[in-house]
Amino acid sequence: MQSALSPVIRCLAGLLAFGVTCSTAGAACPIELSVYGDAQNGSEIDFTPTGTSATVTNTFRLILDNNVVLNGIVMWTQDVARPNGALMYKCPEGDVTGEELAACTLWNGVIYTSDDKGTVGLLPAEGVEAPKTLILPDLGPVLRQSPAYGGSGFSKVPSDVFAMKGCQE
Repeated sequence: MQSALSPVIRCLAGLLAFGVTCSTAGAACPIELSVYGDAQNGSEIDFTPTGTSATVTNTFRLILDNNVVLNGIVMWTQDVARPNGALMYKCPEGDVTGEELAACTLWNGVIYTSDDKGTVGLLPAEGVEAPKTLILPDLGPVLRQSPAYGGSGFSKVPSDVFAMKGCQE
């Protein structure tokens, strides 16, 4: 009986601590519904289903303090296969030029993952079980230099490492 209650208790603890919902059916959380948190300052990464894009393999948001939200996408590179992530802030809507897109992109780089044993891998595309940890190299230092930092923007710089907090329903 106790083992049957453990997932329910873990779910409720996650719900209370982090405000995310989770499934108690024992199924793994797919990457497109996963939620990650930065232990240093409370920043959060929420993945959402991408849809039918031919080039974007993952879609996510980085939620910072002061209600600053960066929109993220992942596209795998062709030559040496790597999940190249990009975080954008206040990009123009509709058709944009490469110059406009570059101006609103605050961070880009390969997104790595890590499991409970410390094995490092690459961010998977949708439909795969979410990894335990995300690593976005140089995220903090790059965002500190961005126009979204300070003033009316965010004031707490996230770390480069985010741990899985839960799974959206």
